[in-house]
Amino acid sequence: MFRNFGVPELLVILAIVIILFGVGRLGRIGAELGKGIRNFRQALSGGEGEEEAEEAPVSGEQV
Repeated sequence: MFRNFGVPELLVILAIVIILFGVGRLGRIGAELGKGIRNFRQALSGGEGEEEAEEAPVSGEQV
């Protein structure tokens, strides 16, 4: 059913997306998508986030 997409097909899809959302909103959509993926990866790892890592005391430092 689905074939491999080539360059012409990808260009048509990109043109449709630009027409629908506009050039200005594409940057914001990409940034929000990146933040969402980053948060998802942090949630999957179950580890501490960037903010928590910065607040952790350095070994040898008295609190």
